Amino acid sequence: MRRRSVTGTVTALLLILAAAGGGYWFLLKPSQDSDVPGPQAAESPSGLQTVFVEATPVLTGTVIRDVTAVGSLRSNEAVMISPEIAGRIAEIHFREGERVESGARLVTLDDSIYRAELAQAQARLELNRRNAERAAELFQRQVGTARTRDEAQTALRTAEAEVALARARLEKTRITAPFPGVLGLRRVSVGDYVVPGQELVNLENIDPIKVDFRVPESALRLLREGQTVSVQVDAFPGESFEGEVYAIDPQVDIQGRSVAVRARLPNPDRRLKPGLFARVSLIIERREDAMLIPEQAVVPTEKGAVVFTIVGGKAVETQVQLGRRRDGKVEVLSGLAPGDIVISAGQMKVRNGTPVTIQPPAGV
Repeated sequence: MRRRSVTGTVTALLLILAAAGGGYWFLLKPSQDSDVPGPQAAESPSGLQTVFVEATPVLTGTVIRDVTAVGSLRSNEAVMISPEIAGRIAEIHFREGERVESGARLVTLDDSIYRAELAQAQARLELNRRNAERAAELFQRQVGTARTRDEAQTALRTAEAEVALARARLEKTRITAPFPGVLGLRRVSVGDYVVPGQELVNLENIDPIKVDFRVPESALRLLREGQTVSVQVDAFPGESFEGEVYAIDPQVDIQGRSVAVRARLPNPDRRLKPGLFARVSLIIERREDAMLIPEQAVVPTEKGAVVFTIVGGKAVETQVQLGRRRDGKVEVLSGLAPGDIVISAGQMKVRNGTPVTIQPPAGV
């Protein structure tokens, strides 16, 4: 009687366990009518789990290696117009801020005194010329002495020099532009008495315009004439002006341990002005067809940087050599080819050979 009771109890327990296992299998059994995978993975035909990832092709673009510096804009040519002789200003022939050509007359000084000096010198020249002719004739006729002839010739040459001097002074009363450029603000008026070296007006040639800047001595080996510079100024935010290096100072500054560099920028509309503060980017190297991928696609490992490419629907681990980084992109020097598809998100969930499915980026 006791043995039959134990047997019944065991049989009941087995039936309960069988029913529980069947229910668990029914709950976990994938639906036969649904082909929609779960949010993270799905079964591939080979039986491996498929991982959903984001991917992007390898693009080509321009990569720039540069050195940044600060500097100042300078006129291509600049001069302060000043008189070489003393005199009173008779005429001013220019307007402030206007553009003038080389040789244009700017200021005329009162030349009455200088004209009189020239006339006086010419009169003395004529007298000394006649005296020299008479002395030469008398010497030829053996009536005059050689000394008298020589003195007359010396006086003639002195008179010629005085005429040349008087004529040069007269020409100095006409002050002209030494080169084409834009005039600044005048500092004198008609009737002012000026002396040699007094400032009248500044003349600036600003097309092209120069930019002076300094780079650390460590960059000396990278400097070359003809390199491109990109300049930005606060006066025109968001704009860049390109130019070319044409001079490198042969001396390194021992105070700042830097090298002075000068470049020219085209300035046909003359918007850039001398004295502006400039932010300079000196382009050391430019590669137009560099391969670029997102920085987040790179996985650092013990053997170096790797990325996962997608080939035949599977992730393929590929070792790469990286170059410059900028704006969220990194240059690939080797290991990939343009057009290759690399995993940009989700690569931490895959291994070499893992089946993957590309999904659009989140929020798209």
